[in-house]
Amino acid sequence: MNTRQSRLDVLHSLRERETRSGYGWALSTDVPPGLQQSLQTAAAQGLVELADREIRAELSAHEGRPVLWAARLSPQGHDVLTYLDASPDPTPNCTPPSADEQVIELRPAQMDALRVYANLGPVLRVAPADGLVERVRTAYFDRPGNRWRMTLTTEQIDSVAYAFYLRALSGSVAEANWFARKYGVTYRVDPATGRPGAVRPRARTVSP
Repeated sequence: MNTRQSRLDVLHSLRERETRSGYGWALSTDVPPGLQQSLQTAAAQGLVELADREIRAELSAHEGRPVLWAARLSPQGHDVLTYLDASPDPTPNCTPPSADEQVIELRPAQMDALRVYANLGPVLRVAPADGLVERVRTAYFDRPGNRWRMTLTTEQIDSVAYAFYLRALSGSVAEANWFARKYGVTYRVDPATGRPGAVRPRARTVSP
């Protein structure tokens, strides 16, 4: 087990024990010596708080016996687990896309621009397509390829084009131009309707 996972396991164990205790502190009687040692290390990293003499005295009064050691998550330790719980699964989605879906891959800078649009969703007049915010949140990062990967519907892909359209009008056309070349979708005024929207090249009609 790697060091990062070991640290997370220690924090999870502490959270379970401090929740069970009813005091918001995990007491020495519920924490094995090996885990206590790991928690001492986590405390040195600012992820765990160890009870001082005053708090131990209060806990002793509640317990009716001496409490010589107690620990709880620090605010930072709590936030680490909260962030982890809200983070996407690092395992790639191996489910094949359905008929109306397509796998989209974005470079980190392009994904940053899309996240700005997704985060602004509630205040935008042209909101992200249904489900896009969740797809962005749970996107898989392919480290060797340095790409964020998502499976999107046609409507969600149109929203990505709109996000890059906003980015283009704000100063950088690189994302919109790249997306148009790569996926054949651009957001502009459609000559056929005179209205702005996602535009795809129309298939050419071959004369008989």
